[in-house]
Amino acid sequence: MTDQGFGVVRPLPGNGLVAYEGGLLLVCDSAESAADALIEALRETAASGGDGRALARRAAQVLAANMASDPATCAVAGPVGGGVAVLVSGSASATIVTSGGETRLAGSDSLTWADRLVSGPVERVELSLPGAGSPHPAVRFDGGIVHGGGLVGDLTGEFTGRPAAPAQPRLLTSELPATGFHLEPDLVQPQQQQPVERPPYPMADQPPIVPGPPSGPQPAPMEPPAYHTPPEAPPPYLPPQESPYQPPQEQPPPLPEQQQFPSYDEPPASGNGVGEPVPQHLGPPDHMGPPDHYEPPAPPVLGPPDQYDHPGPPQQEQQPDHGDRPLVYGVDCKNDHFNDPRVPYCAVCGIALVQRTLVPYKGPRPSLGVLILDDGTALPLESDYLLGRDPERAPEVAGGTARPAKVTSPDGSVSRRHLRVALDGWDVNLVDLGSVNGTQIQPPGDPNFYDIPPNEPVTIAPGTTVRVGVSRTLRFEAHRG
Repeated sequence: MTDQGFGVVRPLPGNGLVAYEGGLLLVCDSAESAADALIEALRETAASGGDGRALARRAAQVLAANMASDPATCAVAGPVGGGVAVLVSGSASATIVTSGGETRLAGSDSLTWADRLVSGPVERVELSLPGAGSPHPAVRFDGGIVHGGGLVGDLTGEFTGRPAAPAQPRLLTSELPATGFHLEPDLVQPQQQQPVERPPYPMADQPPIVPGPPSGPQPAPMEPPAYHTPPEAPPPYLPPQESPYQPPQEQPPPLPEQQQFPSYDEPPASGNGVGEPVPQHLGPPDHMGPPDHYEPPAPPVLGPPDQYDHPGPPQQEQQPDHGDRPLVYGVDCKNDHFNDPRVPYCAVCGIALVQRTLVPYKGPRPSLGVLILDDGTALPLESDYLLGRDPERAPEVAGGTARPAKVTSPDGSVSRRHLRVALDGWDVNLVDLGSVNGTQIQPPGDPNFYDIPPNEPVTIAPGTTVRVGVSRTLRFEAHRG
């Protein structure tokens, strides 16, 4: 894409209004009250030589002035460098095809409008209203304002109607099915086969030709290895045969019928309390039960099991609860304040950190400071933030990886998803999320503002001023005692 336009532009059939002037595109519903103001913004931007970013800014101002009613259905686009700036609102939609893929925007995804700066090289841009048809290959739009349901800007030079389905890429070897044997046909090199010499076929009147031994030195014949004579195998095992003779089993002599032993479980006989004496020649009985007053001993009190006697999984040390704060390497100052090991002074009390006497260790990261917006709102830097006009509906906030910070501007220069503040270790990074009006930073002590590239993290230092869009600013301040 060039700064002059979108190549071949064709209108889509429909009942809306489409405009193409100065390389800028506009699609809007003809019944909208803001249609005249949007067309006037397109003409003024094209007359002043503005690009797609300037057109999106003017369109946002028109939409912001008509916020009392439902969002207007419109879409604008214009080149910015090698990319394109797009804004959609209401029921309008936009599709941008680049060499890296396809980006789609819908005004219904936002409560107000959605805008995006898409980096190039851009191959196709389509703005459409609900119910728009397909472009006719014989119709070409060179400029002006006509009825239609959308616009298509094709920079490839070949008209194919709607975007064609991408060709199926060739599968990689790792993506092929897991088979026992596989060869790529175009990777197999043909092997040159050596001709095999065959003896001539004998004729009927000739004896057959027997090939002789090959010429050249012959290897010495190999002597067969000497094997040891295996020992004789033992005779096969035969199970012993049962003998019909069975020796008589000796039976123990029966006890005298009159001999009875006293039972310790029965009470003693009446009389003087003494049972019948036990005959001396018989001795005491084999088993003696406990007396009536016997009480079993209490089980011994056992202490904790020895880890050497009872091996098991090692006990893990209980870690202190640090909440959601990540663990980072740092050092303590003289007053036990946890600090970034790269700084020369404590961020809390300002005392000097003598690096030779400090021992880094891993601890919970404290707050890295605070972001102070120009309206006085303070954002403590304890987690990531997503700044924008409608941050609550951003996927980063819905996924729980960032907190929402709503930032709006009367000129409409703040995008729905504009800026992410990402914390990485002890660093505070800014990532512009492809906003139309961009993000600028002013380093401490520098009077100038500098644009940061989209979708790339930029680390900022304490004292940096950040401009979001055109008119909103915030400042990064570190904690000091």
